[in-house]
This record gives sequence, structure tokens and C-alpha cells, in this order.
Amino acid sequence: MQLRQLQRREAKMRLALQGASGSGKTYSSLLIAYGMTGDWSKVAVIDSENGSADLYAHLGDYRVLTLENYAPETYVEAIGICEQAGAEVIIIDSISHCWDYLLDFHANLQGNSFANWAKVTPRQNAFIQRILSSSCHVICTMRSKQDYVLSDKNGKMVPEKVGLKAVQRDNVDYEFTAVLDVAMNHKAVASKDRTGLFTGHPEFIISPRVGQAILQWCNQTMNNPQSHPNHERTNSAGAACLHSASICHAISRISH
Repeated sequence: MQLRQLQRREAKMRLALQGASGSGKTYSSLLIAYGMTGDWSKVAVIDSENGSADLYAHLGDYRVLTLENYAPETYVEAIGICEQAGAEVIIIDSISHCWDYLLDFHANLQGNSFANWAKVTPRQNAFIQRILSSSCHVICTMRSKQDYVLSDKNGKMVPEKVGLKAVQRDNVDYEFTAVLDVAMNHKAVASKDRTGLFTGHPEFIISPRVGQAILQWCNQTMNNPQSHPNHERTNSAGAACLHSASICHAISRISH
């Protein structure tokens, strides 16, 4: 055990996008991934959403790996395949299916329900740990449980779909560097942010500029970021990049 000097190393992003069906999680993830790579061939999508990633083939020549089942071990294997193929950003769309699989597995086990979680938790933990240890940047989407609220639109009260709690294990957001909540108007707001890029800023529409700002943050290196003369300027540049006019380009049509 040894006390060492604080050091800022290059980081790999662990980003989660959560929202209701139709909020644009897949499309937004692809835009972020492209912003981080500038090369669609370096983006790989692990697809459990019935071919959702193929709907956006017009964007570029990214690669898709469709899962045959949603066991955590299948996801772990898929991450390895994407790494070996030279991907720089892996999109897992979505990790909610893995949790649903484990809940079904648990429900069908014989014996004491509480004790049976000992057969489930290690599998979930191994899956999450594989995400965290990946040599690539990883973007995960999560479905949110849905409800409807009445909203005033042009003087009329109309039902509007909203996303609630993410379909995944409780507190899974602790494992991610940042979590973006994507609403049905396709605008995002951070519910967790270790980068400082999103904190305190209004909702925004995701574009490749978001990926560029994230990559800039990941690539910062310095022995002591608090005392580095360029630290404040670098963070300000990233925030300015994120909220520049170009990030506000409307996404005219997003289907998920």
C-alpha cells in the first residue's frame, strides 16, 4: 500500500441513456458514438432491440451484432467480439433485456426466493464488471418504465408518455460516468454527471457534438488537474462545445 500523487489519466466513457420507448435512445447513442470516433466503422452496436439499430443504416457503415438470447454471459461474449473487431465505441442496446432475463430466471428457480438471489447476483455483477473493464468506450441504453401524465398543449389537456425508473437493477446508475435521461421530445438532461459537461445546463438535443465534448473530457491528462493552468479553460471549452449552436440542431424525426 502506497500513497501516490493524484494523476488524471485518459478515461474510457461509461455512458447510459435511459428513456421511454420512442424517446430516441438508439438514435442518440449512435450520434454520440460517431462524435467520439468520427468513423462509423469504429462503432459497434450490440442489438437486443429487434433490429432497431438497422433502422438507422442511412447514417453510416457501423456494425451490428444481434443477440440470440439475453443471458448476461451472451452480452459478455458480445463485448469481447466487438473489442476484437477493432471497435472504439460499443453501444449496448439495451441492457434492460439482460435484467428481464435474470428476473425470469430467478422466478423459475425452485426453493427459497431470497436465497436464490445468490444464483442471480454474481451473473449480473459479472456483466456489469465486463462493461467497466472494456477497452472501448461503452454506451448503454436502458428502457424506462412508462406512465402517462396530462400536459397542457395549446389550451388542451392531452396525455403524454413519460419515462420513470429504468428497467435494470436498483442503483445501476452508480456504475456509469454519466446518465442522460431522454424525454419524449428527444431532449436530454443529465441525472448523473462526473464529467461536469452537463451539470447545471438545460436540456439539450443530442448531436455528434456531445460525443466530441465527451471524447475531449476522456482524453484530458495531467498530473494534478486542480492545479493545472489549463484545467479551467479545458472544462470551459468542453462545456462551450456541448452547448454551442450546433448542438441545438433539431432532430426532425426519431423513431425507436
